[in-house]
Amino acid sequence: MSKTAILGFGTVGSGTVEVFYRNKANLEKNAGQELDIKYILDVRDFSDSPYAEKFVKDFNIIADDPEISVVAELIGGSTFAYDFVKRALEAGKSVVTSNKELVAAKGAELLKIAREKGVNFFFEASVGGGIPIIRPLQQCLMSDEIVSVAGILNGTTNYILTKMLKEGAEFGEVLAKAQELGYAERDPEADVGGGDACRKICILASLVFGKHVYPDDVYTEGITSITKEDAQYAAGYGCAIKLIASAEKAGNSLEIGVCPCFVPSESQLSGVDDVFNAILVKGEATGEVIFYGKGAGKYPTASAVLADIMNALKPGTKNLNWEDRGQDNYIADYATRKNRFYLRLADADKAQISALFGDVTFLRRENAPSGELAFVTGEISVGELEQKCKELQVLGRIKIMEA
Repeated sequence: MSKTAILGFGTVGSGTVEVFYRNKANLEKNAGQELDIKYILDVRDFSDSPYAEKFVKDFNIIADDPEISVVAELIGGSTFAYDFVKRALEAGKSVVTSNKELVAAKGAELLKIAREKGVNFFFEASVGGGIPIIRPLQQCLMSDEIVSVAGILNGTTNYILTKMLKEGAEFGEVLAKAQELGYAERDPEADVGGGDACRKICILASLVFGKHVYPDDVYTEGITSITKEDAQYAAGYGCAIKLIASAEKAGNSLEIGVCPCFVPSESQLSGVDDVFNAILVKGEATGEVIFYGKGAGKYPTASAVLADIMNALKPGTKNLNWEDRGQDNYIADYATRKNRFYLRLADADKAQISALFGDVTFLRRENAPSGELAFVTGEISVGELEQKCKELQVLGRIKIMEA
């Protein structure tokens, strides 16, 4: 019999326990052995829970129990979670987690410990919730060279931007509705500020390109400055505004970032709406492949956690792997990258803009106030764009994503 310990009995932890016992017979059939959850670690009291006898408050009980072969870390954050995961791996126990913050910050170190101890460290649920992406990417790497990864990795921001585009709603109004529906946290900064998507693209880039990418090294811009006026101009230009996280190899460097983009209707990402996520992977041989679904939620995430537990129990399962990279110049300087950009200005005229930016495409929207001017530039580096905008009254600036 294989026994598992669950760390944390919040949304994902309780969902994992529930789905495990609901599907226990099928899981055991697939595993070819009896399975059980022996411990649930949580500092809170759950005396009324049907699993009350399984709760413990001391992690040492789990770490010192030789019957525990897999630990599922579902606490979140990086303080206690890091300590518990490291100790579990060092004790020779495989670990699975949904904790993107932990994997993005400590993935290289924890994978190294897992290799040294001959155990597994899996984190399928850390990026796409119930969307399978980590394991398929690992399998693709065996036969194809991945060129780039880009996607909508945060359902909260996608819901907000969808409502702004399709209903003409204001950012604050839609954010409040997202919080009411449970899509956004009371403190939504990690979502709307881009931090959540940043951690996820760091994990994907580390896996695909083999070197650990730290969130602090990644240019990250959220959606708090996007307005319904920007959404109207996007629609008139045949685009949707999406928060895009992307990573692409450029020679010996990695171009990686998170920012709002005008996404053309020809792109597969343009029509991904509401709380859905989508990840577009481009391979040398396979071309473009898209992974689509709800990126979060109690049961989809629990399903991904249980799939990792099952994989960890299989003998000979190949571990994930990437290396730490130290202090090199692997991440390309964001200011030097060239793109086209949408700009919305106040108190500007076309002659002034043409003289400053050369050949641009001017945009229109209904009921635009006098003096407001919106246009799309030619290719220009971020640094050069910022220099040209110094004496302009910029109301909006959004990158154009090429189809």
